[in-house]
Amino acid sequence: MTTSENKVLASNRKATHDYFIEDKFEAGLVLRGSEIKSIRAGRIQLREAYVRMDQHELWLVNAHVSIYDPAAKQNHDPLRPRKLLMHRKEIGKLLEKVKLKGYTIVPLDVHLSKGRAKVTIALAKGKRQYDKRQTLAKRETERDMARALGQKERR
Repeated sequence: MTTSENKVLASNRKATHDYFIEDKFEAGLVLRGSEIKSIRAGRIQLREAYVRMDQHELWLVNAHVSIYDPAAKQNHDPLRPRKLLMHRKEIGKLLEKVKLKGYTIVPLDVHLSKGRAKVTIALAKGKRQYDKRQTLAKRETERDMARALGQKERR
């Protein structure tokens, strides 16, 4: 997703390990001035972040946006909930799916699109422990096959 238009600033790599990703959406963020400056500097973490639904509104919770030092007194709370902006129909679709058992909404990455901060969120279903082990085993065998093919070509 890194092009001249979209610059990925933070990604949640653990989300693809813990969840099966069903559908992806892009949402805008409601930010304060010191927050956008900090995000543009790449000082955001999504490791513990999740998306919460409150009365047909989406909120990004536990995303850590570091304090922007030059802002001094007008700074923000690093862990404050931030409202996500999406079309009402998209929020309705997400609400229907989340009501089903096992579905949740997770943030995948934060990027800049045309100068504005956007969050890619995904409708996801939790993986069980054996699913995670299968994914790791599959990735390991693919890596081993690629190494073996690379060594044969060198000889």
